[in-house]
Amino acid sequence: MDAQGPDGLKERLRADLTDAIRSQDEIQVATLRLALAAITKAEVAGDTSVTLTDAQIVELLRGEGKRRAEAAELYERGDRAELAARERAQAAVLERYLPAEIDDAALDAIVAEEVATARADGATGGKAMGQVIKAVRARVGTDAGGGRVAAAVKAALGTG
Repeated sequence: MDAQGPDGLKERLRADLTDAIRSQDEIQVATLRLALAAITKAEVAGDTSVTLTDAQIVELLRGEGKRRAEAAELYERGDRAELAARERAQAAVLERYLPAEIDDAALDAIVAEEVATARADGATGGKAMGQVIKAVRARVGTDAGGGRVAAAVKAALGTG
């Protein structure tokens, strides 16, 4: 995905927003505006502005999708089915911009290799957690969410 250049995914979002406005797709327009606003906010946060890479944008979109799913659950509990459906629809729009996630077996194999490496270096249990997560994230990139990686590492280390 990074092969598109630093603005590739952002430009795709902008182009899709233009198309959604033309087709009057209200959910897609609202969702893409939200995503682009979150990207802009992330780019201007801090002392100097930056341009997010596609990988950083993917992580941001993954976080926004997670927030939509959590909001939908809260709306469901509050008997607000129409709002829950809207949040789920927005999450589905964001999902189209995310790469397919690595399957559980492949993730578990990578985690097992990195746990073995950490143990060979003398790190075990909770002490190895950060080291293993960092190594796994470096290998899987945007193909697995941070929470999913952390859960797999916790299970493999027996700390969760």
